[in-house]
Amino acid sequence: MVERKKGNIINVASVRAITADTGRASYCVSKAGVVMLTRVLSLELASYNIRANAIAPGWVKTNLNEVLWGDPETYKQIAAKIPMGRWAELSEIASVALFLASDASSYMTGHTIVVDGGFLA
Repeated sequence: MVERKKGNIINVASVRAITADTGRASYCVSKAGVVMLTRVLSLELASYNIRANAIAPGWVKTNLNEVLWGDPETYKQIAAKIPMGRWAELSEIASVALFLASDASSYMTGHTIVVDGGFLA
């Protein structure tokens, strides 16, 4: 990217980069590190026309956490904490990545977009 003087980095963090959760120190700290890495890269690479941004999803239905969303009672308990009342679909995170990858975000760098259905509101 530096040689081409063009590029776009999209990192995936988590809402846990912004808010703590008991018993998940390693996860929260590592995701906060992703956010700070994104900000540092945005400063270091801007002169090369390379952008760096991150996405911080909330609860998203993935194969990794299917044991949670696949259980109706657990799904309801977690969804009750989300103002939109549901978990995100992968396509909803992908659409934010598509925006960040496109020219529609050509003047954005160093930012983290939270996609959480209002969880952190």
